[in-house]
Amino acid sequence: MTTTPVILFAEGLWLATTPVRIVGMRLTATMAVLRLGQGDLLLYSPLAMTRELRAAVEALGRVAHLYAPNTYHHRWIGEWAAAFPSARLHAPKGLAAKRRDLRIDRIHGTEPEPAFAGVVDEVCIEGFRLEESVLVYRPARALIVADLVHNVGRPSGRWAALYTRMMGFYDRVALSRMIRWAGFADRALARRSLDRLLALPFDRLVVGHGGPLTAGAHEAVAAAYAWLPGES
Repeated sequence: MTTTPVILFAEGLWLATTPVRIVGMRLTATMAVLRLGQGDLLLYSPLAMTRELRAAVEALGRVAHLYAPNTYHHRWIGEWAAAFPSARLHAPKGLAAKRRDLRIDRIHGTEPEPAFAGVVDEVCIEGFRLEESVLVYRPARALIVADLVHNVGRPSGRWAALYTRMMGFYDRVALSRMIRWAGFADRALARRSLDRLLALPFDRLVVGHGGPLTAGAHEAVAAAYAWLPGES
C-alpha cells in the first residue's frame, strides 16, 4: 500500500491518498487535513498511519480532532486515536456499536464543537443510512465528503469501467446508483439536508474516492442530487 505525501490543496487544507479495492475495483481513498485555530488540525477520514504520513501531518500542526465521516470510513481512525490520545474523536452514532474499541468524544450533530466555530460548518445528511456528515471548510470554500458523491473519473480496468458506467458515476461527479437505491431510509429528510448544504458557500470539493475539484463544486453536487426530489 503506497500512500501519497500530504499535499497542499487550498489554504489550510491538505490531502493524502492511498489505493483501495472496492467491489473489485482499484480506486483511491482520501484523507483531508484541515487547519483550525491556533494551529490545531482536524483529520477527516484518516488513512493508515505510516511513519512518513504521521511525520508529514505533525509538521503541519497539532492533531486535535479526528473525524470519522460515516459508519464505513473508520478503518484506520483507531491508529490515530491511539497515537494522539488527547485528540477529540467525532463519529456518527452508529459507529459506537460497530467500533466498541473506540473512545468517541462527540457524536455528529449533537452539541456544537467550539473549535469549529467560524471555520467549519458540519452538515449531517439525515435519512442517509451511512450516517454521513460532511464539512464545509470556510477558509478554502471547500466541501469535504466521504461517500456523498464520488469523482473517480475514468478508472482503468475493464471491470471498473463497466461497473462505474452501470452505476452512473463514470467520468462524472455522482453517487453510485447502488447507494441511491439502498442508502436512503428517508429521502425527504435527505433532501432537506442537501438543501441546507447547498445554501452554504463552497467552490471546491474533496471526495472520499476520486479526485478533488478546484472549482464548480456547488453546481456539481447540486446536479449529482437532481434525482432526489424535494417536498411537493
